[in-house]
Formats: sequence, structure tokens, C-alpha cells
Amino acid sequence: MRTRTLRFGLYADQQGLAWVREVVVAAVGSRSARIVGESVVRTFSGSELTTADVYDLLAEQWAVEHPGRSSGAREPVELRVHLVCSLRTWRAIRKTVIKALCPEGTAPHVCRVPWMAA
Repeated sequence: MRTRTLRFGLYADQQGLAWVREVVVAAVGSRSARIVGESVVRTFSGSELTTADVYDLLAEQWAVEHPGRSSGAREPVELRVHLVCSLRTWRAIRKTVIKALCPEGTAPHVCRVPWMAA
């Protein structure tokens, strides 16, 4: 087994980020995997790009889905969770997290935390 990384672009405040972390922990707990690290990044090393540059559409999504509401402390970030697991397990965990983040699937809905799988 080797270390693999789950990466999700999020438009979240601390509460939203905590919820996504809980979703990931629950998905990992149901599989034979182990979390060995986590980071929340706002800039990409070796690049001038920031998460605001890359995930700006998530802020736009929030504005469209919540017209007239303030975004508060939400900001575009990338959550990286490092796991020790097989590729098959990583894929299953990623699929489970995506389904939990978006239980409505492709039906019209408002996202609790706008996200993008990276």
C-alpha cells in the first residue's frame, strides 16, 4: 500500500470545512485505509496561482444559489487528505465522499458546501 491523496476544492467557512472533513473521516473509517495527514491550502507551491484563481467558479456558484446572501467567512480552499491504501480503496473512498457531498446527484439542488473534486 502507498500514500494517496484525496483533493477537493471547496468554497467553505470553518464550519463547512469541518463538515467535509467529517464526511472524509466517515468514508475512510468504513474502508481499510488510514489517514496519515491533512492540509488546507490557499496557494499552490511552485505556481503563482491561488485557490481563489482555480476555484473562483465555486464562489460564483454560491452567489447564484444564495442570491442576496453574504458569503460570510467562506473562501476558496483545497482540502488534501493523505491516505495509506490501495488504489481500489482510494477510488471507493473518493466515490463515497463525492456521493455524500452531493446526495442529490445531478438533480437540481443547492450545495451545502460548493465543491469540486481535484
